[in-house]
Amino acid sequence: MISGKLISAICYVLFAPLIGGLIDGIGRKISARMQRRVGPPLLQPFYDLGKLLHKDPVHVAPSQNFFMMSYLFFIVMTGGMMFLGMDILMCMFVLSTAVMFLYFAAVVTGSHYSAIGASRELLQMVAYEPCVLLTCVAFYLVRGSFETAEIIKGDVSPIVYLPGVFVAFIFILTIKMRKSPFDISTSHHPNQEIVKGITSEIGSRNFGIYTLAEWYETVFLLGMVALFIINSNPWSILAAVVVIALVYFLEILIDNTSARVKSDVMIKVSWAVTLVAAGFNILVLIFFLG
Repeated sequence: MISGKLISAICYVLFAPLIGGLIDGIGRKISARMQRRVGPPLLQPFYDLGKLLHKDPVHVAPSQNFFMMSYLFFIVMTGGMMFLGMDILMCMFVLSTAVMFLYFAAVVTGSHYSAIGASRELLQMVAYEPCVLLTCVAFYLVRGSFETAEIIKGDVSPIVYLPGVFVAFIFILTIKMRKSPFDISTSHHPNQEIVKGITSEIGSRNFGIYTLAEWYETVFLLGMVALFIINSNPWSILAAVVVIALVYFLEILIDNTSARVKSDVMIKVSWAVTLVAAGFNILVLIFFLG
């Protein structure tokens, strides 16, 4: 008999692109309404992806194809591992590996724009990785395990013990989802001062692969948000969906009301929020849990 965890992982692999594309389409519509525009059709992201994948293959360096496929593979592996109930800390290490392949895909082009975007991608990693690691440690302190299958089994949602960690994670989620004010390596909007940054020389089918990977990652990141809410009560899944919707709306609101900051400001602010919110939360947790 196929286990529920395996079914969850298979559903992630099969349906995450559909969910991610719909989330992208909804995000575009909400952004347009905030800017008093009609906006594109809800399914426009799928039209764009189909057009990209049907274009003739174009690449600056032959190795870029390998790096982009590796980027997609490790992103899918990250989410698959989480939905299989595996070690969340290992999931984050695999996600970091995926980002490194995206970095390589940019630097092999020899483009100055891509190189600047790639260096900024590494700076983003410096900004958000401390919070990511502390989040994994916090889950372990609450549940006694790094495995996502154990994290969702408690009678009480982890957010009850980890409100500060939740705030810090939502803060760095703005970096991971490439929203202003922290979209310094590349942007979903045409106002990036270095053209498209790390994706400047990623064209045609490879950009379609990049888009697909971003949809997988979006579902994974929102799944991480759900880990804070889900517990042994089945109704907590509905609560997690509501929280995810609110968090995503907040990210869109921040994206449309914030100007891009410099990389040094991003690092200072993200580390400050991580240390104050997540760090203090974990210290209190250690004190009370002994």
